[in-house]
Amino acid sequence: MAKIEIYTKAFCPYCSRAMRLLDSKGVAVEEFDITMGGPKRAEMLDRANGRSTVPQIFIDGQHVGGSDELAALEREGKLDALLAA
Repeated sequence: MAKIEIYTKAFCPYCSRAMRLLDSKGVAVEEFDITMGGPKRAEMLDRANGRSTVPQIFIDGQHVGGSDELAALEREGKLDALLAA
């Protein structure tokens, strides 16, 4: 099973949407709440090439993008293969 990491903020509807999709796949997700900033926010900015919106999602260390990109992978039938890696 792939390693899934997601950077989120409290009350973020896009974060909730991404988490619901990942939960529906039955995968374990490591969530980093960056609501208050701190070192995890700086880490996210570095890993996501400066993208500051949330969520930012990584599958096996590969930057997938945000909620829209995750949903697009699902629509295209590519998400399950990434998660199974």
